[in-house]
Amino acid sequence: MEGQWYDAEAGPLVRPYALTGGRTEPGAYGVRFDLIALVAVDPEAPDEAAEPLLGPEHRALLGRCRAETRSVAELAADADLPVGVVRVLLGDLLEGGQVRVSRPVPPARLPDERILREVIEGLRAL
Repeated sequence: MEGQWYDAEAGPLVRPYALTGGRTEPGAYGVRFDLIALVAVDPEAPDEAAEPLLGPEHRALLGRCRAETRSVAELAADADLPVGVVRVLLGDLLEGGQVRVSRPVPPARLPDERILREVIEGLRAL
């Protein structure tokens, strides 16, 4: 067929906005998912089968988090989805009580490098 612009081996093409229903921001309580935020399945979550609104992408993300805690960046790479799409889907899962998100420690709360060096030197002196 002449004029066919897509690769036959590419398979079905689903645009990212179709996966998120046109949404670009996660709706969960105004949460912003950093790339290094850690996502884990909530052990107290309702049964996944009881959630009729979960799509296949939601279920895939849950499956990836079930074995171990994963970062948002890892989930996006493993699912082969744009980070923005993964953030929206994680927002849905967070609102549904399916996942828990722990945010990284802000740099201002980390101990000073000088203090850590002094501790290491003190331990070496023992």
